[in-house]
Amino acid sequence: MQKKGRVIKSTGKEYEIVTTNGEKITAVIKGRLRINSFKSTNPIAIGDIVQVEVKDNNDKAFITGIEERKNFIIRKATKLSKQFQILAANIDQAFLMITFKNPRTSTTFTDRFLATAEAYRVPVILLFNKVDLLRSESLKEELFFLKNVYQSLGYSVIELSVTKGINIDVVKEKVKGKVSLLSGHSGTGKSSLIKALNFNINIEIGKLSRYHHSGQNTTSHSQMYQVFKNSYLIDTPGIKGFGLFDFKQHEIPHFFREIFETGRQCGFDDCTHTHERNCAVKQAVEEGRISITRYESYLDIFFDKNDKYRKPF
Repeated sequence: MQKKGRVIKSTGKEYEIVTTNGEKITAVIKGRLRINSFKSTNPIAIGDIVQVEVKDNNDKAFITGIEERKNFIIRKATKLSKQFQILAANIDQAFLMITFKNPRTSTTFTDRFLATAEAYRVPVILLFNKVDLLRSESLKEELFFLKNVYQSLGYSVIELSVTKGINIDVVKEKVKGKVSLLSGHSGTGKSSLIKALNFNINIEIGKLSRYHHSGQNTTSHSQMYQVFKNSYLIDTPGIKGFGLFDFKQHEIPHFFREIFETGRQCGFDDCTHTHERNCAVKQAVEEGRISITRYESYLDIFFDKNDKYRKPF
């Protein structure tokens, strides 16, 4: 018997699927199911719509096919440099949880995530969590600066404190009626946010490392949670780095909104915005119209994070 459903949980070998009539099925991949042309550590992702073959005796169910994805978020696997991990598929939006301390989220990490989301046409909402911990003037100024940077580019930014209940209701409204990915480093408060949105959800909440002020992963496998009616959040294990997949150098400016728009004014059509004269982007950075943090992230991606480069000015 053939059934159709959405993948809501993955344990690596087995997948939990909710069918169109609400039935839950545990299934495995049948044979060597070819999903796409690139090598992925997870050929089937949370959010995928799949066809499932169920035996009449309910012995075992097999995933036999997958529908074309409308979008997905993908990153380079850190331990397998030639393979890639799909964080989620068929989503309406993504939340990126960002913290300024315990642990600290770098602007490079944030901009790599945003560039990938731009490439695959996934709207992103930035959640600046643990704002109640920002007591020093330097951290408050950094929050104010980065909030202005991203809001000026058209990104939604929400100042948040899950532990203090600050702006939880604002997030609730953003979640309603959508399938959303929730991503970020370990320890930024992803699982705590899901619990705050729906106290009835059974999810483990981790603690920070005393020595490194970084999170300890409690989410070992990706899972989709129904937080409200027709409202779903995909929780993924915390990620340390965000390697980019299949970005060609000439395409990179397209994934930085302000660099793409300003680059139209450059003196050369093929300007890379790195060393050329009459570069409108470099001039905008010098004049403060493009944030230096965003431009440094652009260079980091353009030259690859492992390459050394000399800043053009």
